[in-house]
Amino acid sequence: MARTTRKRSTLANRAIAASAALILGGGGLVAVNVYASAGESRGQNPKGTQAAGRSLSTIDCPDVGNELDVVPQKARANVDRELATLDTQITKAYKRFADLRQRIERDPRYGQQQILTPLKNERTVILQRIAALIERGKAPKPKGLESMASCTLRADDNDGQNQGGGQNQGNDQGQDGGQGQDGAQDQGQDNGGQDQGQDNGQGGGNGGQAGNGPEQSDFVDIESVQPNVDNPRNRRGASRGTFTTSCGVNENGKFNPDNVIVAPGVANGAHHMHDYVGNQANDAFASDDDLANGETTCVNQADKSTYYWPVLRLQNGQQENDADADGGGKDQNVGEIQTPSQVTLNFVGNPRSKVTAMPRFLRIITGDAKAFVNGDANANASWSCTGFENRQLKDKYPICPEGSQVVRSFKFQSCWDGQNTDSANHRTHVAFAQANGACPNGFRAIPQLVQRIVYDVPPPVFDGANPSVFAVDSFPEQLHKPITDHGDFINVFDENLMNKMVSCINGGRKCR
Repeated sequence: MARTTRKRSTLANRAIAASAALILGGGGLVAVNVYASAGESRGQNPKGTQAAGRSLSTIDCPDVGNELDVVPQKARANVDRELATLDTQITKAYKRFADLRQRIERDPRYGQQQILTPLKNERTVILQRIAALIERGKAPKPKGLESMASCTLRADDNDGQNQGGGQNQGNDQGQDGGQGQDGAQDQGQDNGGQDQGQDNGQGGGNGGQAGNGPEQSDFVDIESVQPNVDNPRNRRGASRGTFTTSCGVNENGKFNPDNVIVAPGVANGAHHMHDYVGNQANDAFASDDDLANGETTCVNQADKSTYYWPVLRLQNGQQENDADADGGGKDQNVGEIQTPSQVTLNFVGNPRSKVTAMPRFLRIITGDAKAFVNGDANANASWSCTGFENRQLKDKYPICPEGSQVVRSFKFQSCWDGQNTDSANHRTHVAFAQANGACPNGFRAIPQLVQRIVYDVPPPVFDGANPSVFAVDSFPEQLHKPITDHGDFINVFDENLMNKMVSCINGGRKCR
């Protein structure tokens, strides 16, 4: 896809933005939470809508894919296509909801009739198909799958409650919640992203030029965040080396809204645009053979791995070439796609043991593209600023000071089950290391991909004649929230280069 521009921020832009940030509250901005967690929203409100007058934000549907632990191998492609259909149904329902939001807020029953009941009926049909596909594949028919057909409309918890400039001390000071893998935690990632800014009542609404975010309250001044990174200490037997692969910053402008891991064979399976570095054959229809034979942007041509993530856009009133395309404007992702100023891909060791080679075509997804409605159990992206990377945010975008650039980073799962290159929910074949760095029982340590992406973008400006904010692409109903950020990796290293990586890391060396 061609780019309209590769615009960079200027000192003037930064000065204006910094002034606006001070006007907005000085000490930082506090994110407005939705009215309930995903589980609460489904359990506490059987009619599926909130009281009239509340500001409704989005559609909350159960994530069926996360619950499918057992899917026969021969049924997976068809099941993945049906799961992608569920996502498409939600996207279409969200568009109807956005068009009818004001009327629904006045009359919640209208939302039930026009949005939720038709969506439930559509989802029920797909869930029945999924159950039948699994059963035909000689696996037990999943129980209670149809109970996941119902969705809700969600409102903001803090709507109208934080007016008047009261301070809201964030309670998110624990360890990174990425515990979706046998309870393991990613200790090297962010320790919660402390929220110590002031909410001066200027959040609310869905903001953003896409009409579905981000909001002013999704940003926080990085200088108001306390240092919160705590990496596990290396022990005797640790693998201390580092292997770096250099694959560029997507200078080729390779974008598509596919996801060959989650939705193979489905065009626009992601409903948002991805940046790609490394393998250039990656699209929804790429087979392992296609990837093995594809070209790569990596300096070392023996690394044909694929590395991809949602693009970052600057919503500044300028349109990208995908303004009328799937994954772009049609899915409410608008603005100029930003080319990173730097992408660093490091593979590191384990603080307690040696690492073993990754199997070729191992697939790893880190983070959760639906974390805004799913909750943060699998959220695993961090946001920070250059010069402040001992302060990491999970659920907010950073406002960086003059001369500092935005950093998004991912620490991928570093433990493998020793058998599978993928799993039914694309998660359970890999795991995060435990708090002490050890892999869970039954898992072995592999090189951990640490991905760091840097952008030269201006701080957000919400007021004035030329508002401008940056945000990741997302599913439309996820409202461009920073917590939905995620990264994808498929290992297509040549066997000899993978062995070199393992030897380098286990030997405590720094290699390329």
